[in-house]
Amino acid sequence: MSKITTFVGLLASGAALSFGSIGCDKGPPPQGRPRATPAEGALLTPPPGSKATFYKFGPPDSKIAFTGAKVTKKHEGSFRSFEGTIGLVNHEPLMSAVQVNIDLTSLTIDPEKLAGHLKSADFFDVAKFPKATFSSTTIRPGGAPSTYNVTGKLDLHGVTKPLTFPATIKLASGKVEAEGEFTINRKDHGIVYPGMPDDLIRDDVSIKLTIRAEPAQAEPKTEGTSAVDAQTAN
Repeated sequence: MSKITTFVGLLASGAALSFGSIGCDKGPPPQGRPRATPAEGALLTPPPGSKATFYKFGPPDSKIAFTGAKVTKKHEGSFRSFEGTIGLVNHEPLMSAVQVNIDLTSLTIDPEKLAGHLKSADFFDVAKFPKATFSSTTIRPGGAPSTYNVTGKLDLHGVTKPLTFPATIKLASGKVEAEGEFTINRKDHGIVYPGMPDDLIRDDVSIKLTIRAEPAQAEPKTEGTSAVDAQTAN
């Protein structure tokens, strides 16, 4: 089975992605940012004979950023290396799929000393878990034009969890553009370092996605859990 057949085998889901790390109380997410949540349900099946058009995205045009906070301050970071593929069926996001592979060793944040700590066993433990992946399983309509709820599986820090988050997806001039802003709980993926007793790290991490995908020039590569595998695991 070719990589394209495997990737499109789902033909029922998603575009847009996720990520982040640092956090200790389970209070509400930052104002205006919905919390990512698990979700399940029926898939929208494409018509027989449908074909996917593939799009690729990555830096510098696209960005995966995160904000972590402790009692006294917050820190903003991002990943300098990641690669994503969108399989768009009949120009319809509801019948499409997305996969992204993130190089956690490419994490960047100020100060540099903090970047080293986030890569250590206290947080991402990049020596043991150098990559993270997200594979979509469904995309459902949101409450406004061009808005969607993207569901898939996030593999982070050796733990795979279902994830649903809101995204704006637009198709224009032969490109796919997507944006999303939401929070995840780092402890869901076994990242539990509490911080200093007088300056505890919060559990919730804010994620901001800016995706600008261009038509792929070659057959997409699939690493980690494919969109099809993620659906089957449900």
